[in-house]
Amino acid sequence: MGATIIDGKAFAAKVRGQVAEHVARLKAAHGLTPGLAVVLVGEDPASEVYVRSKGKQTVEAGMASFEHRLAADTSEADLLALIDRLNADPQVHGILVQLPLPKHLNAELVINRIDPAKDVDGFHISNVGLLGTGQKSMVPCTPLGCLMMLRDLHGRLAGMEAVVVGRSNIVGKPMAQLLLGDSCTVTIAHSRTKDLGAVCRRADILVAAVGRPGMIPGDWVKPGATVIDVGINRVEKAGKQVLVGDVDFDSCAKVAGAITPVPGGVGPMTIACLLANTLTAACRANGLNEPEGLTA
Repeated sequence: MGATIIDGKAFAAKVRGQVAEHVARLKAAHGLTPGLAVVLVGEDPASEVYVRSKGKQTVEAGMASFEHRLAADTSEADLLALIDRLNADPQVHGILVQLPLPKHLNAELVINRIDPAKDVDGFHISNVGLLGTGQKSMVPCTPLGCLMMLRDLHGRLAGMEAVVVGRSNIVGKPMAQLLLGDSCTVTIAHSRTKDLGAVCRRADILVAAVGRPGMIPGDWVKPGATVIDVGINRVEKAGKQVLVGDVDFDSCAKVAGAITPVPGGVGPMTIACLLANTLTAACRANGLNEPEGLTA
């Protein structure tokens, strides 16, 4: 029997639908429209596509979308001044500065200038600390999407052994914190882990977030385990550029109980969770109940 394929595209559509329903209720009951401001500096092609998609899905969910496109040579002072204005704007509940930034800009300084309550990417050092200490925070979108899919698949995660391969601040570390919060036994592994295959084979939940195409083969997967593949890598196959994950899908799918494909797995959940985070931020800012099932 092959693994169950976790359809991230369908799940993301469900999440967006839940967000849209909650937004409609906020408008009707409180006259409140959640607003998301996205800041793009420069003309990185991939970022352009991503920002356009964010704007489209924000509007489709009934939210207000504010886009700020700045020249690649924008000064740090001007960018920080824009963030200050967005922090002070009551119509803006979420602020996202699209990464990567041009090299002359200090990304850490810029991210940490965002009001933590409006930091819908969950990258501000205050949100990192709150998540790490088990307190209410804004949670990075990709790990939040992974957690939602795992909860939907398994219900309770308590007592399961989870291995996260990758230690980035954007995915690996927050993913481990979220799994700990759901009472998993968590190991963070990486490229220098001794006998990485043996560590992976212990996992009931295996999250791959290393950015190396096909790094994890099927014989590293515990039979029946759930494999969440966060990797998005462009490789050439038969003369064409294709997207592949961090796990070797064909071999892993023969062993796993459930697996996310690439594309169509974790990827679509990132923007869906960005919308969910913006909704959550709007509710918190106005002292309203947070949407059930859309936060960590």
